[in-house]
Amino acid sequence: MTTTGSDTTGTLDEALQRLHAHGPERLGRLTNHAPMAVEALASHGQARAVHRWLDLYAPRLEDFPSAVEAVTAANWRAALGDPRRAADWIAHFGRELADRPWRDVLAEWWPRLLPGMYGGSTHPVIRVGHAVRTLLAAGPAAPTAPRLTELAHGLGYWAARHRPVTGLTPLPGAVRAADALDAVPLVAEQTGGFPDRLARVRRLPVWAPSVTGPDAAYEHLTELVRAATHRYATHGHGEETMLVHAATAPNAVLRTLPALPRALWAPSLAAAWTASAAVTAMYAPTTAVTPTPPGSLTPEDVFARALAHGDEHVIKLTDTALDVGDEQALAAALRAIELSEPLN
Repeated sequence: MTTTGSDTTGTLDEALQRLHAHGPERLGRLTNHAPMAVEALASHGQARAVHRWLDLYAPRLEDFPSAVEAVTAANWRAALGDPRRAADWIAHFGRELADRPWRDVLAEWWPRLLPGMYGGSTHPVIRVGHAVRTLLAAGPAAPTAPRLTELAHGLGYWAARHRPVTGLTPLPGAVRAADALDAVPLVAEQTGGFPDRLARVRRLPVWAPSVTGPDAAYEHLTELVRAATHRYATHGHGEETMLVHAATAPNAVLRTLPALPRALWAPSLAAAWTASAAVTAMYAPTTAVTPTPPGSLTPEDVFARALAHGDEHVIKLTDTALDVGDEQALAAALRAIELSEPLN
């Protein structure tokens, strides 16, 4: 089903150029999801719908923010995690990617940014994952300028919203990712926005702590994405939008691994687990429901329904569900369609 390459390059690049005039956020904190959604549409053979979808989403876009001070090799640590510096960070990565191969820039900055993947409600790492998928899809061909710029926007957004999670008390985990997610204790007060809830996460189960090899890390991360996607089918009603990130954040990391040095794969697994578990702690309900199976619906049918619905989180969860590819994952996508408000 996935369609990448020359038939989508022009449309996606046009959409990305259109979007790069806008900032990574709106209304002070909400994320601009359009770059991620249009990449998902193009990757699943829906390039013809990209600009039509963008026209519907356009009222939510805001102008690109103003610069404050250039980020340099000497001052970047002071600028890390400062959302006022988003434009500065994006410009910094634009310069870096103009001068060096994109994989080299990613390999240098990934370990610096990884501890802070919880800022911006995990959206920055998700945006990077979508950007990397487009770059990897090009194979040995030279990446197009809009796709490199998109990576600069994703990395810059991540640096500006960088927020580590520290002081967690480890709890007994489980062998299987699904059981470990079930063991996550919910925060006592599930109120407020993502930053407020994240500050209340104090205890999380450990999972796969002994994994150090890259191949095992890849296998475990694949299992985590599958478990979190499946869990949305039964628990998505706890918060239909935010619980999407329990699956899409680790999937963004999984998509990025092939572009990274293998030594970074195991640390990436650990960070992805913390993100998925923390989102679960902040938003999961206490009771589960029985999902409706997809029946005769094909993956193409489910993605078409997600596009018709239009909500950006529905599109992104369906994109991840198709990566997983089984019936429970498709049921999760259908559950998101059922729970979420459509884009009008």
